[in-house]
Amino acid sequence: MLAAFLMGTFHAMAVVFGLGIAYFIAAIPAGVALHLHPALAALCAWVGYTAIAAAMLILGEPARKWLVAKFKVSPHPDPSKLFWRIWLRWGMPGLGLLAPVTCGPYFAALIALALGEKPRRLMFWIAVGAIPWCILFAVLAASGSSLLKK
Repeated sequence: MLAAFLMGTFHAMAVVFGLGIAYFIAAIPAGVALHLHPALAALCAWVGYTAIAAAMLILGEPARKWLVAKFKVSPHPDPSKLFWRIWLRWGMPGLGLLAPVTCGPYFAALIALALGEKPRRLMFWIAVGAIPWCILFAVLAASGSSLLKK
């Protein structure tokens, strides 16, 4: 019986990890629905989210070259363009904070690499940027879960 419980927990953690990679917004509520503690669901989602960002850094150089060639991205700022004005104002911290609920870690990593961001700084901000969202989604999922039990 304990083995079945542990296996079910492991499978739930694997699902949340995978959702952290593919669809971060759904990962924590899905984990809570699969009977994981909200903190454990948030941790598994965060690990999946940062793991795919790290994988993008490994694949980053060829992808960066492709992006630069395809979209003619210049690493030199052009303040006349909206994207560059946003990047110059908020930079990597802003992209790291918005990526979990907008473009995801893979596109955020590719965008930042195309703009010449250093991989370590990029990885740091992508990982840190997901933490507030993990906390928020865990609190909301736990609150919703407790309402359903009543």
